Amino acid sequence: MKIVKNGFSDYSDEELMLAIQHGEKPAFNELYARYSNKLYGYLLKMLWYNEVRAQDLLQDLFAKIITQPHLFDPQRSFKTWVYTIAANLCKNEFKRNDVRKGTLNGVDQFHSLSSNENLEKNFSESQFREALSQELKRLDEKHREVFVLKHIDGLSIKEISEITGANEGTVKSRLFYAIKKLADSLKMFEYALI
Repeated sequence: MKIVKNGFSDYSDEELMLAIQHGEKPAFNELYARYSNKLYGYLLKMLWYNEVRAQDLLQDLFAKIITQPHLFDPQRSFKTWVYTIAANLCKNEFKRNDVRKGTLNGVDQFHSLSSNENLEKNFSESQFREALSQELKRLDEKHREVFVLKHIDGLSIKEISEITGANEGTVKSRLFYAIKKLADSLKMFEYALI
């Protein structure tokens, strides 16, 4: 048997949740390492780049996992389940605070540029990321949610459907609308996208 540093790195997400359900608290550390950055990025984008609220909701989400692991159904995908919780936390946040679009500052960090890229490209991509960040803030929550889940977090249409509770056709329609709206708003950057 292969010896691993923490004993859980070879476990699937679902196996980790089963271990947590059986009192193996160290399995939580592996899940946290796998998902905390991805979920933080998702929450940050959904909450108009409010870092404090994104951190708060991330902690709430992981607190739920550690204190109520029995809520996870091992027949489901952990990834879909945890993103569903994150989406619901965002929806509750919207209802609770009646958040206004576009009122918070933040720059999206989709990827970092390597140091060997020239300054002009760095500047153009930086401008594009900032413009995209601003346009994402202008989308309503349903369209922003599917765009972020698909194009930033890399989830499938089926997974997005399960997370949002919308059928796959609705997800595709929302995604099409979001892409069209963003493309129209960001057409000045078309040269940079070639």
